[in-house]
Amino acid sequence: MNRNAGERTQGEEKTTLGIFHQDGLPLIMGILNITPDSFFDGGRYKGAEAAVSHGVKMAEDGADILDVGGESTRPGAVPVTLEEELNRVIPVIAALKRETGLPISVDTCKSRVAAEAMDTGADIVNDISFGTFDDAMFTTVASGRAGYVGMHMQGTPGNMQKNPSYNDVVAEVRDFLQERAKLAIESGILPDKLAVDPGIGFGKNDEHNLALLQKLEKLQVLGYPVLVGASRKSMIGRLLGLDVEGRLSPSLAIALFAADKGVSVVRVHDVFETKQALKMWELLSE
Repeated sequence: MNRNAGERTQGEEKTTLGIFHQDGLPLIMGILNITPDSFFDGGRYKGAEAAVSHGVKMAEDGADILDVGGESTRPGAVPVTLEEELNRVIPVIAALKRETGLPISVDTCKSRVAAEAMDTGADIVNDISFGTFDDAMFTTVASGRAGYVGMHMQGTPGNMQKNPSYNDVVAEVRDFLQERAKLAIESGILPDKLAVDPGIGFGKNDEHNLALLQKLEKLQVLGYPVLVGASRKSMIGRLLGLDVEGRLSPSLAIALFAADKGVSVVRVHDVFETKQALKMWELLSE
């Protein structure tokens, strides 16, 4: 069984995993979408009260981080205005910080949203564009000394699944993550607060997604904590013929597989079930 190490080698230097490190099991990042159109939970928690209640429940179920998003990034999603995104996420972040005490992540690619979220108490910025959509993102996160998750995506949510193409998806994703991580650190983001995400389902077909999951160790060599988010995604439906409501068991299988590969964070909808599966896996692996 692979376990997260207390430090990883990056070139000749050793970097601690900081905010994204936990001995043994990977951290569980609970997904909280305050949107009408997210692929699984869209519309379920669009009101602040319902969203906060669900966030508190995820904390009770064992979440280590709560990831709050106000703009859907599903394939074909339409962007929302800055004002609408702020109105959705800021009250929820403030309440969850107060009521749970957990690290709060804001899922955004807008530096203004990141700045106001950090001012409200967010500890992490989770950016699907790895700073490519907003030139001010890296310096904004650096000024707030927040954690940062940078993800690989080919294209935009509006067009990313039209015809994704790679010569070598693992090598190309790895090289992109390495290049963007270098730029992020040069912009002032702290190395021990930086994590990378291969972006399962973001500008990839099923073959690409499987290759990235099967070769997660190729991303570990970058020296940064790796986050995997594949919970209930459409690739599961296509591969196994399941609608979104039936994708829990395969999502747990992916989380366990990723844990065995040594990832630092799994981003999931089903916190309680993931927590229990990881606990059982750990007991069996001792």
